Amino acid sequence: MSSPLSLLIDLLAVGFALPHFRLFSSLFLVSVASIAWRALQRRNLPPGPLGLPILGNIHQIGQQPWITFTQWRHKYGEFVAYSARSGPLLYLNIAGTPTLILSSHKVATDLLDRRSMIYSDRPRNIVSDMLSGGNVFALAQPTVLWKRMRRAAHETLGPDIVKDYHASQERDAVLLASQMLHDPNNFHNQICRANGSISMSVIYGMPTVLDTSGGVIRQTNDFTERLLTSAAPGAFLVHHFMWMEHLPRFLTPWRKYAEDWYEKDSKMFAQLFASVEERLRKGDDAPSIVSTVIKNEAKSGLVRSESSWLAATLFAAAAEAISSQMEWFLVGMILYPDVQRRAQAQLEEVVGRDRMPTLEDYDQLPYLRALVKEVFRWRTTVPLGIPHQLAEDDWYEGYFLPKGSLILPNIWRDTAVYGEDVDVLCPERHLTHEGGLKPAPAYTKDESHFSFGFGRRICVGRHLANRILFIEVATILWSFNISPGTNSEGNEALPDPDAGRVDGLVVRPSPFVHKLVPRFPEVPGIIAQSMDLYGLSNSS
Repeated sequence: MSSPLSLLIDLLAVGFALPHFRLFSSLFLVSVASIAWRALQRRNLPPGPLGLPILGNIHQIGQQPWITFTQWRHKYGEFVAYSARSGPLLYLNIAGTPTLILSSHKVATDLLDRRSMIYSDRPRNIVSDMLSGGNVFALAQPTVLWKRMRRAAHETLGPDIVKDYHASQERDAVLLASQMLHDPNNFHNQICRANGSISMSVIYGMPTVLDTSGGVIRQTNDFTERLLTSAAPGAFLVHHFMWMEHLPRFLTPWRKYAEDWYEKDSKMFAQLFASVEERLRKGDDAPSIVSTVIKNEAKSGLVRSESSWLAATLFAAAAEAISSQMEWFLVGMILYPDVQRRAQAQLEEVVGRDRMPTLEDYDQLPYLRALVKEVFRWRTTVPLGIPHQLAEDDWYEGYFLPKGSLILPNIWRDTAVYGEDVDVLCPERHLTHEGGLKPAPAYTKDESHFSFGFGRRICVGRHLANRILFIEVATILWSFNISPGTNSEGNEALPDPDAGRVDGLVVRPSPFVHKLVPRFPEVPGIIAQSMDLYGLSNSS
C-alpha cells in the first residue's frame, strides 16, 4: 500500500502534466513552503509560560505585572515572550499580538536603543487617540507630526532652558513644606497640588496654585486621569478586540465618552494657550513653555491646535508622574532612616540652618542628587514604561521576533547593572568612594536608571523632572525628620514597598501613614520667612 506521502508525490507528478493544474500545484507548494518557514520561525520564539486558548497568559499576570515578570525572569531567562491575547495554539499559528518582556539592560538597550528605528512604534490605543485627537505625542506613532512635536518639546525643555523655571519650583517646594508642617496627614493632596502648580507655572506661566479642588487645575488634573486611565493596557475591551471599533455607536459608549471629552478638553487647552498669547501681547514675557512654543511656531511647523495639545501632553506627563515619585520618596525615607540621615547631614553641611535649600545648591549636593536617581530606580512610577511596538520582523540572538510585537522593558531590578541588592534603596550605588557621582551606565542618557525610557522615545522632560524632584526632596529633608506613623491600634506601621497600586499607567504606593517632626526649633520660622519672600500667604 502506498504511503500518504508517496501518493501526494504521484498526484503532483500527474498534475504538473496538466496545464490547468500547474498553477494550483505551484500555489500549493508555495503555501507549504510558507507554512514550513513560519513554523520554523515560531519554533525560534523566545521561551515563556504556556497560556490558555484565547486568553493566553492574561490570567497569570496578576495586578502587579512588573513583579510577575521579574519572577518569570528567574524561570525563563532574561528574554520572556508571551501572547497577551491568545493561547499557545493561536500564537503558534501567528494569531493575536505577541508581547516581549525585556528583562535585562543588555537586551533592552540592544533592541530599543541600537535598533530604535524599528522598535519605536507605539501600539494603537483607540480610546486615548479619540480622547486626544491623536495629539499626545508620547502615545503616537513616529509620524511627521510626532517628530515636530518632539522637536518643539526639546527646544523648551533642554538642560540649560529648564533653569529659567527654577523660581516656580522653589516657590512651590516652600509652600509644600508649609502645608505639610501644618497638615502632615494630607500629604497626598499637597504633593499633587505642588506638582500641578509647578506644571501650570512652567508650561503656562501661571501663578502658584493654592488649591486643586476647583478651577482649571482641577480640570487639567481630571484630563490627566482620563488620559492615563485610557492608555493603560486593557482599560477598555476595544483594546483587546479592535473589531469592536466598527460596532454601531449605541454599542460603543466609550466612543461618545472619548469624543465628548476631546471636544471639551480641546477648548480648555486652546483657552490656556490663548491666555499666554494675550500676556505676550501685553508685554508680559515671563518664561514658560507655551511662550517659547509661540515664538518658535513658524519654525516648528505646528498649527495652533497641535501646539495647544503639545502643552497638554507635557502637563499630563509631568504632574502625575512626579507626584507619585514623591510619594515613593516618603516611603523610602520611612524604611531607610540611615539614608535620610546621610542626606540631611549633607544639607546641614552645604545649606546650614539659616535658609532653605534652592536649586543653586544642586551641584553642591551630590548625595541628594544620587538619592533622586535612586528613588527613580528603586520604585519607578511606570515600571514597564509605555509599550513599544516592533515595526518589522526581527531576529535577536537566535530568537525570532515577529512584527507587531508589543515590547515591555522590565529592568528596574537588573542585578547585572545594580548589583545583588536591587531591592534596597541605596544612593551610594551612584556615588564614587570620594562622594561624587559615578558615570552613569551606558544608554541611560546620564540618568543611571531607565525610568525615562529608551531610544527615540526617551522622556523629553527628564531634565525638568530631575530638578523638580530634587528641590522637593531637598526641601522636605531640610525641614523634617520623617518616621513611621501609627495605625488605629497605636502601633508603628511601616509601608509595604511592594504593595503598589496601579492608577492608569502610574503605580503609586498603597496608602500609608508617616510622622513629620521639624528637624530643629527654627524650622517653622524659616519656612514662614521663605513664604513671605515668595509672596505666599502663611494661611495657604
